[in-house]
Amino acid sequence: MKRTTISILIATAISTASLNVHAENTWKDGAKDAWIDGKAESTLLFNGNLNSFDINTDVKNGTVVLTGKVDNSVDKALAEELVASLEGVTDVDNKLSIVSNEDEKQDDEMMQTLKDSKVETVVKTRLLFESQVSGLDIEVEVNAGEVTLTGSVDSDSERDLAVAIAKNTDDVTSVIDKLELKELVARN
Repeated sequence: MKRTTISILIATAISTASLNVHAENTWKDGAKDAWIDGKAESTLLFNGNLNSFDINTDVKNGTVVLTGKVDNSVDKALAEELVASLEGVTDVDNKLSIVSNEDEKQDDEMMQTLKDSKVETVVKTRLLFESQVSGLDIEVEVNAGEVTLTGSVDSDSERDLAVAIAKNTDDVTSVIDKLELKELVARN
């Protein structure tokens, strides 16, 4: 009888511990997916070329599912590129519908505009999510892969970090640093 009782107690303890570990892993995965979903929504919102209110994002195990509608195939590709570039995203399932019936030509100029828009949004988002950079005080402009940073920073190290973030973004050909130190701006 004692062995049966002890066996039941041990089995119950092992089952309870297993359930707790599973619940903790499920919670962590859910929190990670929620974080990715928030970054995806923010990235789409910061892009001025997309109507982010017509695009929905859902995340499951790092895979982002895009649903909703966009005006053309360029917007559809842009949304996918922006979300795919985010840290933690493992895959993008682009189910966006195109509402425009126009037959478009995607020439080099339009593709460069798409890349520039993606780069601008990715750099802005990375600057905003970096705690060591005053992302709200930095403007980002992109032309043909060339990123121009303007605005003000607190220190040379903040400037260096902002420039490094821009340089380490895909499709950036060069970075023009026009950032000014806040103390110098205040004196003038």
